[in-house]
Amino acid sequence: MLETPRLTAVGRAALAGVICTLLSPALLRAERQNAAARREPTPAASAGDVEVVHVTSDVYMIGGGGSNVTVNVGPQGLFVVDTGSAAASVKVATAIRSISDKPIRYIANTSADVDHIGGNVEVNKLLGQAIRSREVIDERATIVAYATVLNRLTAQTGPQALPSAAWPTSTFGTSQQDQAFNDQAIQLFHLPAAHTDGDTVVFFRRSDVVATGDLFDKTRYPVIDITKGGSITGEIDAINWLLDLIVPGEKEEGGTMVVPGHGRLCDESEVMEYRDMLTIVRDRVKDMVQKGMTLEQVKAARPTFEYDPEYGPGDSFVEAVFRGLQVKR
Repeated sequence: MLETPRLTAVGRAALAGVICTLLSPALLRAERQNAAARREPTPAASAGDVEVVHVTSDVYMIGGGGSNVTVNVGPQGLFVVDTGSAAASVKVATAIRSISDKPIRYIANTSADVDHIGGNVEVNKLLGQAIRSREVIDERATIVAYATVLNRLTAQTGPQALPSAAWPTSTFGTSQQDQAFNDQAIQLFHLPAAHTDGDTVVFFRRSDVVATGDLFDKTRYPVIDITKGGSITGEIDAINWLLDLIVPGEKEEGGTMVVPGHGRLCDESEVMEYRDMLTIVRDRVKDMVQKGMTLEQVKAARPTFEYDPEYGPGDSFVEAVFRGLQVKR
């Protein structure tokens, strides 16, 4: 009776490769997500429902505060990207305090969304105590945003309007704003007509970390607000631009770390998957539009069906894509 030969290490690797090619795309996506979760940095601390993740030596991500908050720590103080929602602002401020007692010098807002800027007042006030304790009275952080963010906030009326203390105190109207802070270059990029027309991405160059705001959100389909200048074309262009900016690490893992608007820390592979999803759904809807299908018919065809388990119901996204394709630009 013949003995079954043992597989060598090379043989086992080859067999694993064959098995991987037989797995469905959904299973492959699930495995990549599991792998990403395994390599995500261990949370450094927790403040109630708010979680602090140590991304690099001088950058932290705070999750669970309404939106992701990014904190750069250095000799000059703190540079914070977004402040979360008003309801979670005390928890966010406490989490920042657990990272460093240095004063906040800058707050960059990635959009005018209340879940990203609702904490501007409370975070600025609580962390301003670090400055006042040094006998610098009433000093506050500079709040930076693209010009249309300030325009929208000042135009708001009624109970949903944010107080003027939450408004940006410094705006830019160009495609890019650069500054030196904490011994590194920090770049703010305006990405037009994506989630809205006021999206800003913040890149910490030496730390190699990008904070994207809702331009990139791994917890749901993108919210494309056509009434505020957003579009599926601009969203895809922005994600492709982001892919040009970030660089993968060894074996296509790690490298530039990406802090999305919501959800877990990501790298290039997750951004690439997101771009592919956007492009595939856009092309499917575009083909249906060209065939004369109505919005209800397009929704019934479920052009997002294989992505819904990951991103949730796709009707709102499909409608935004459909209506965006009707707009003449």
